[in-house]
Amino acid sequence: MTLKTILLGACSALAFSGLASAETLTIATVNNGDMIRMQGLTSEFTAKNPDIQVEWVTLEENVLRERVTTDIATSGGQYDIMTIGNYEVPIWAKQGWLLPLEKLGDNYDVDDMLPSIRGGLTVDSKLYAAPFYGESAMIMYRKDLFEKAGLKMPENPTWEFIGDAARKITDRNADINGMCLRGKAGWGENMAFITALTNSFGGRWFDENWKPQFDQPEWKNALQFYVDLMKDAGPSGASSNGFNENLTLFQQGKCGMWIDATVAASFVSNPKDSKVADQVGYALFPTQGEMKNHGNWLWSWNLAIPKSSQKAEAAEKFIAWATSKEYTQLVASKEGWANVPPGTRTSLYKNADYEKAAGFAAPTLAAMNAADITKPTVKPVPYTGGQFVAIPEFQSLGTTVGQLFSAVVAGQSSVDDALASAQSTATREMTRSGYIK
Repeated sequence: MTLKTILLGACSALAFSGLASAETLTIATVNNGDMIRMQGLTSEFTAKNPDIQVEWVTLEENVLRERVTTDIATSGGQYDIMTIGNYEVPIWAKQGWLLPLEKLGDNYDVDDMLPSIRGGLTVDSKLYAAPFYGESAMIMYRKDLFEKAGLKMPENPTWEFIGDAARKITDRNADINGMCLRGKAGWGENMAFITALTNSFGGRWFDENWKPQFDQPEWKNALQFYVDLMKDAGPSGASSNGFNENLTLFQQGKCGMWIDATVAASFVSNPKDSKVADQVGYALFPTQGEMKNHGNWLWSWNLAIPKSSQKAEAAEKFIAWATSKEYTQLVASKEGWANVPPGTRTSLYKNADYEKAAGFAAPTLAAMNAADITKPTVKPVPYTGGQFVAIPEFQSLGTTVGQLFSAVVAGQSSVDDALASAQSTATREMTRSGYIK
């Protein structure tokens, strides 16, 4: 055997050994645009960390929530990193299901996080998830359709104005729906919007004694408004539409208005994907009458490590990369500043390049600043959360109620019947769980 053969064999063995010893992270995430972009940039991370490989499990929002909840509650260990919301983080951290993030690196700058976002991910002074992007809700609308109808969007629009405007700009012959809203059942789908809507109408899920409030006039007024608006100005099949479906409709020019997550702004204003990119305007989530409650939608999609993961060190290294200032710079260099993940860092909203490129930066920050999840409703409540109720039971209860309300939009039930069913279902669940004696 020659010396050359021996050396080549040794090199091959070393290379194989290095490949074999590489850790593979399994990451569960939602099929939203920013996460898809992150997957496309993963090679930038693995190139700098050849000892770590990444496998993605990308799921529709409702399916993701079901899968990761089941896995973490049973210590299944399928995932090393989970994409979860600020609803789950404090609840799961208190259950001992998540590992604290304590080694994000000296240059990570935790203090740069927006206080409202960081606060929702912190339990007992420890950070249990890192925010990938944050959002509130706002109106996205077609300026050209408003001009054609002789309408001007107010700085602080009311629901009365929005309902009237949506009906005026609806043009069925031209396949233009005046309003697109979430109708797909799910606590984080249609109930995210409907809960925020009802908050702004002065409603609440529970009173101070945890008694469900679906039998109160605020819920009737809010749900009737929503159902009538979808009937008069919404797209066909609205009961099946979630965030991604409405995004597609808006980008295709089939929505005059869309009220949803502020993160959508970068997609509807991107000329590569949106036919109406140059006509999009933005406004705050509407209020009702004199209450001036903007619904208080505040959400973040976050990366967290389940306690069951055996690869916590590698997982935290990936999270530090994907939620860092450096990652923001990477996306800006590849896709432009308008497409960086929004709503997590104070420094982004002080960045002149971002402000110049993203016409939605100021409206997004205003929407997030208008949200206060510690006081989401007009009347006092025993819970926190904006478009959700921060108790473990809400995930199941919210989805059940969402199914009842989605059926109304589909024409399979009435507002009164859905509310009566929601009241009895919620009362039964809250009694069974010990909230009501």
